[in-house]
Amino acid sequence: MKFKLENKYFRWGLTAFLVIAASILFYYVLFYGSDIKVGIKVVINILMPVVFGFVTAYLLTPVLNFIEDKILLFFCRKCKIKPSKRRNSLVRGIGIILTMIFFFAIIHGLFSMLLSQIVPSIQNIVINFDSYINNFTRWLNRLLEDNADLKNYAMRLVNKYSVELEAWLNDTAFTTTSELIRRVSLSVIGIFRVLWNFLIGLIISVYLLASKEKFAGQAKKIAFALFEKHTANVIIKNFRFTHRTFIGFISGKILDSIIIGVLCFIGTSILHTPYAVLVSVIVGVTNVIPFFGPYLGAVPSTILIFIVDPMHPLNCVYFVIFILILQQFDGNFLGPKILGNSTGLTGFWVIFAITLFGGLFGVLGMFIGVPIFAVIYAGIKSIVNTALKKKNLPCDTQAYVNVGSIDEEGFHAEEKQGEKNK
Repeated sequence: MKFKLENKYFRWGLTAFLVIAASILFYYVLFYGSDIKVGIKVVINILMPVVFGFVTAYLLTPVLNFIEDKILLFFCRKCKIKPSKRRNSLVRGIGIILTMIFFFAIIHGLFSMLLSQIVPSIQNIVINFDSYINNFTRWLNRLLEDNADLKNYAMRLVNKYSVELEAWLNDTAFTTTSELIRRVSLSVIGIFRVLWNFLIGLIISVYLLASKEKFAGQAKKIAFALFEKHTANVIIKNFRFTHRTFIGFISGKILDSIIIGVLCFIGTSILHTPYAVLVSVIVGVTNVIPFFGPYLGAVPSTILIFIVDPMHPLNCVYFVIFILILQQFDGNFLGPKILGNSTGLTGFWVIFAITLFGGLFGVLGMFIGVPIFAVIYAGIKSIVNTALKKKNLPCDTQAYVNVGSIDEEGFHAEEKQGEKNK
């Protein structure tokens, strides 16, 4: 008897095996979760170069595709170089080299900005923090000199939170930054480990970029070998949608945030805003987080500008007006141009995804939560629409807004409360 994967007894056995395996896994996760977490952390540390390579290759894939399609292949067509295996290999090799040059330029720019601008700005804030608080206190005294009770209450709040903020700056921001630089500068073992992971991950990413079509073909081959054609097609389609959602959102949001950060630096430099580079970095980095990002960046930057120079509050007002204009430009023009409708989520679901995944995974969850929830949302929507089609019902949500019931005769409108009381 010829064995087939489609055999119903094999399916029953596989289903029973998966149920038992899932039950055992659930038991161990429930009662030995901490041990499993330690084991996963050990495995991740071992495979960190591979993880770094996969992430790097995934993020650089749009850059490589752009260089190949828009530059190298365009040049080949203009020069009338006919398609061939040799041409394709040469285009891929040059594309990878240019992509890596772009990658190292970004890394160099980030480290240069960190060491030359960000760290000195933080150190300067910590050193001059007492004078900033004194200036703010004098401004507050002048503002509330006619209301003694309110002034005393405000002074107590300032004294309390200024001590806490100064402690945070000294113990967290300044110490962490200095410690990071010290470790990178002095720890030979740490440098060797980081460089090793970086080097191996970079080599892995080059191999992945060079053979990305081959790896995709191997994955499809396995899908068609393990599943029926229809199931394999559905799996491949879903993976393509997931990839488009993630790469479209992540690459688009990073590009959008870089542009916003640069525009913010130009604007703050023209306005002579204190710590223009640091403020622009805060605004640009927090802009990566959808919806809440602009506020998360603007609020601490506004407070910093005001505390640094409270005697000139118009600087703070100008900055707030500029940020509002910048965010309107981003939300209504730049963001839609770059991102389009890459997630397919309405405003409510974006806020829901950020709140849920931000609470579970912190800042990283606030960033990747939107594309993850977009995939989940699309999956649920596909399942619901498929079930409705089997029942010969419309898939458009608008068709159900005023529906009270559905029977063999068709749709019946929802009864109004006033009609029910007649």
